[in-house]
Amino acid sequence: MTTVTAARASKSILSRPHYKKARISTDLPALSEVFAVRRLPSILGGNEAKAEAGRFSCWAAEPREVFEFYAGQKDPFGKLQKVLDKYRLVEDFEDDLPKGIFCGGWIGYFSYDLGRYIEPTAFGKSGAVTDDLGMPLIRLCFYDRLIAYDHIEKTFWLIALEMPDDVERPEEKLAGLERLLAESQKVHIRQPMSADIEGMDFQQIRSNMDKNYYLRAVEKIKRHICDGDVYQINFSQRFECDFDARPIELYNWQNYYNPSGYAAYIDAGKFHIVSASPEMFITIQDGFIKTKPIKGTRPRLTEQGEGKRINAKNFDELLSSEKEQAELNMIIDLERNDVARICRPGTRAVIQPRTIEAYPTIFHAVATVGGQLREDVTFCDVLDAMFPGGSITGAPKIRAMEIINRLEPTVRGVYTGSIGFIGLNGSPLEAGLNIAIRTIIITAGRAFVQTGGGIVADSDPQAEWDETLTKARALLAGINSVQRGA
Repeated sequence: MTTVTAARASKSILSRPHYKKARISTDLPALSEVFAVRRLPSILGGNEAKAEAGRFSCWAAEPREVFEFYAGQKDPFGKLQKVLDKYRLVEDFEDDLPKGIFCGGWIGYFSYDLGRYIEPTAFGKSGAVTDDLGMPLIRLCFYDRLIAYDHIEKTFWLIALEMPDDVERPEEKLAGLERLLAESQKVHIRQPMSADIEGMDFQQIRSNMDKNYYLRAVEKIKRHICDGDVYQINFSQRFECDFDARPIELYNWQNYYNPSGYAAYIDAGKFHIVSASPEMFITIQDGFIKTKPIKGTRPRLTEQGEGKRINAKNFDELLSSEKEQAELNMIIDLERNDVARICRPGTRAVIQPRTIEAYPTIFHAVATVGGQLREDVTFCDVLDAMFPGGSITGAPKIRAMEIINRLEPTVRGVYTGSIGFIGLNGSPLEAGLNIAIRTIIITAGRAFVQTGGGIVADSDPQAEWDETLTKARALLAGINSVQRGA
């Protein structure tokens, strides 16, 4: 493990937060539009589902620095830790900010395939699986100013970091943010065009595998389970279609029709990420780490007509399913073991046992595991212990990743990696990252959507295939809708 020494921390560039509360009324999609036209923006949240998943949305643009790490390069965690150690908050600033708010630092993503550097044997030979998108394994932007929205108090916070080599004074940074907020009040966002999510036609959608390949792969996984190699594996397929609309319109569509607590938007220039993730990977606050795996899915229809009755049936079926209960319990045990590697002895716990949560198009079974981090733990130590998340690999994790690498024909990339923020406190750590499911990659006029599910001994291959379509339906319907309305 890598630990931060006092000498390294003393070399950090110290920054002082300045902030201002703004009680004005503006539409969150309008603010997203304002930031979307600026250089390299990142948005976390921006919809009302955020109120129950971290409380704060944030908008940032024009990063001071960008860090990227690509496949084939060496020492990702040494380079990452050096970058994360570069900036620190001063310790003596008067802090009236709400607890848990992000007040500047790094926003970006970690690709699932970064796991190759954590468990190289699980991924086999480098280059054995096709990497047709060629995106960075790590991409982080350092933002020294942002707008945050408190979904509980219904107030905006303008936050700017004072840096030693600043050209602009903190007051000028805050004034610039205030102008962006005022500009958003003049932007009118029409209601996004609705889509027939339940009737989504997959005939025009390309996949990285055909149905026969998928069904055979599930049977192979079940044989591995019967042979005692694994208990479960998360297997996925990737869909692809043309895309000629503005990515921010797709993000606003998802936030309107498919609002998710861990939604994220990243404009990296050559590619865009639109995530409607409902799943937390990790939240770190005040030295306490939580993870919230999802395992178990059922469709959720509109509440009109027969929809209400079918929804009640699907909810009860998921709640009582012994298969789904066993599936989540395996991942809870896996996450408890991962958390124990970086937490103080005796502090890990299942904070919330299995429960069913409702989303616009889906019911999910979730649980929450957490613990108190040891004081010597760095962010890279957290990645080393927990990444990628157990809910999207399987159990045991390493053997599950080996089989995924053998059966999935293309690298996962951002899908089932993580998107979010890393703050500048250092000790205690602060961070908030999702599991990048329900996530769309847009590049070179194409959109990529990947979905999967947990395969266990009694999985029905046809039902698993149908589940991947159910999960992809809202994302693909949104793509069709924004292109029709463009």
